[in-house]
Amino acid sequence: MFAPRWIPAALAAAALLWACSGSTRRGDYGFDRREVIAPLPLPTGLPSPIPVQFVEAFPALVFDAPVFLSAPPDGTDRIVVVEQRGVIRVFPNDPFVTGNTVMLDIQSQVQYGGEEGLLGFAFHPDYQSNGWFYVYYTAGSPRRSVLSRFTISGGDPDVADPGSEVVLLEVEQPFGNHNSGALAFGPDGKLYVACGDGGAGDDPFDNAQNLATLLGNILRLNDDGSVPADNPFVGGTNGERPEIWAYGLRNPWRMSFDRGSGRLWAGDVGQGAREEVDVIVRGGNYGWRVWEGNRENINPDALPATAFVPPVFDYDHGQGPSITGGYVYRGAAVPALDGAYVYADFGSGRVWALVYDGLQAVSNVQIATVPSPTSFGEDEAGELYVCCFDSKIRKLQPDATNHEITAMPATLSGTGLFEDVRTLTPVAGVLEYDVNAPLWSDGARKRRWLALPGTSRIGFDPTEAWTFAVGTVLVKHFEIDTSPFTVRRLETRVMVHQESGWAGFTYRWNDSGTDADLVADGGDSVTFDVDDGSGSPRSQTWTFPSRASCLSCHTAAAGRVLGLRTRQLNRDFAFPLRVDNQLRTWNHLGLFTTDIGAASGYEAYPLPSDVTADLDERARAYLAINCANCHLPGGPTPVDLDLRYDTLESARNLFGVAATTPVPTGSGQRAVAGSAAASDLWLRMTRRDGYGMPPLGSALVDADGAALIESWLDSR
Repeated sequence: MFAPRWIPAALAAAALLWACSGSTRRGDYGFDRREVIAPLPLPTGLPSPIPVQFVEAFPALVFDAPVFLSAPPDGTDRIVVVEQRGVIRVFPNDPFVTGNTVMLDIQSQVQYGGEEGLLGFAFHPDYQSNGWFYVYYTAGSPRRSVLSRFTISGGDPDVADPGSEVVLLEVEQPFGNHNSGALAFGPDGKLYVACGDGGAGDDPFDNAQNLATLLGNILRLNDDGSVPADNPFVGGTNGERPEIWAYGLRNPWRMSFDRGSGRLWAGDVGQGAREEVDVIVRGGNYGWRVWEGNRENINPDALPATAFVPPVFDYDHGQGPSITGGYVYRGAAVPALDGAYVYADFGSGRVWALVYDGLQAVSNVQIATVPSPTSFGEDEAGELYVCCFDSKIRKLQPDATNHEITAMPATLSGTGLFEDVRTLTPVAGVLEYDVNAPLWSDGARKRRWLALPGTSRIGFDPTEAWTFAVGTVLVKHFEIDTSPFTVRRLETRVMVHQESGWAGFTYRWNDSGTDADLVADGGDSVTFDVDDGSGSPRSQTWTFPSRASCLSCHTAAAGRVLGLRTRQLNRDFAFPLRVDNQLRTWNHLGLFTTDIGAASGYEAYPLPSDVTADLDERARAYLAINCANCHLPGGPTPVDLDLRYDTLESARNLFGVAATTPVPTGSGQRAVAGSAAASDLWLRMTRRDGYGMPPLGSALVDADGAALIESWLDSR
């Protein structure tokens, strides 16, 4: 059942003896020369039943946190892109465009960060004659969402008058998340407004089921902000808000009307388990917080799912943790998608096409992967675009490359990465490496390998993410001591740089430790006993990540590849020929696109457990390694923390900043100088409930890491 113990110190000693033997020493580096790896049977194309691709629509343009795209309904074939910080840009719908015009800049009145900012935009159907467009943004003091109308006036059709703002509605927001904000005009000429439940977790004020508040609803308004007489709750006798069209929603992140059928579609972001696709109907109650998708959540009255309008489709967090609603495709470029609802997941980057027959979802297939999709949008012709947090806009097009698609091998031995999987002996050219400060993995030990395709090289950077060619493969192996004398092999993860981006796969080891099987897309888990010698065995659960979960941690903002960085690799390693600095040997092998010079010229992360190292540097390294993959600019979290190692303290947004969703036992501050016990940062590290961090990938508190951050905060 168990594999032999792996002992790094023994390997290091053996390598050192070999290196010091005059008769066997063959060089001054860990390897004399680079071995070219034979082609591996791993897929570099995305399996897809519908051959499509998302290509950069405007390669010369870069956008700052784009959250929406639209087109003026005036026959001019222009594109408008909304940036979360409060800027709207307009430019010709031309792939060769090199510049844009600022249509509106309201940064001075927008509260920006996390899930707050300029979030919604819509043109009036009669824009060509009246010049009206609508925005939805967050404002402060007090924190609130503002729905306003602006006017294009004067001689320049590309520039709005900032002084033309007419505030139509304000909704006070109790927390900084779940602001929603999608706007859309329906076939009836009415303006529909999506409002989140107000934030925090589990809708603590039960807003979504309360018709006396505008939170957790879809609103329907006239173009002047007044209430249409035929709204479902007009004339209610129990305080119902007449603006409400539908309710029971958590955070409807993007909604759209189908140009063909007129149906209103929305993607409602779930909490800890389910993401849902909804068709919004008049007076409908979509169940939150009682139900989360098709899963019961907080239901003291035991209300059945049939008491609410069910989602058209929902999916679990094995597919992705945060839905981005899309559009029913009505363009001409990809006829096979006509009538399909195209939507995505912000965390996993997956894009799906859902076919709905008016009663139920007939099919739901993945068609692509894009980095951190924040919103879809249409041009005047109905062609589909997606805004991504890598600052790019991508356009849906048919894929005519006809590249050969291969499936991921069903077993680890079938990947061709190891000459012998029992001993984890890699094939020639696959390089084993190690890092200075490993990510916390519930007490498991890890080994790591890199496979570069052909003679490709690594794009080196002294402090930021490295870049790798398509076909690059990363491998990480996990095993854990279940007793002082027994080791259990858990899993081996394989990340492949495909044409559409990085994809992660998990192989679960069999009980005999002879091979590992590919884990299904939904993930898996196992529970086993651990005897640490204290005389009281404990039960431990290990979760095998789904493919979507891999990309939830290996974020696009962090460059997807986390461990292969200069500060992590700048250390000695027991290579086959001798112990040598990894950067030195890799540079000798020509693995980088340029000669990087001496390894001593670069920084290295301190080991967080090294008490002889500087406390501040150790703490910053720990946070950078364990937290900054999500908590950085453009990251997937709703919180504007920046925990990268080089970020100045004044830019971290950590000390003295109010927590977005405060831990009940804390002070409400992210970090308090001199008091870990009052700091949400430390309190979250010491929990594994709904307030715990990290939110996935760990079931056990990192006691040593928590102690380090406690000492750091207390010493401030």
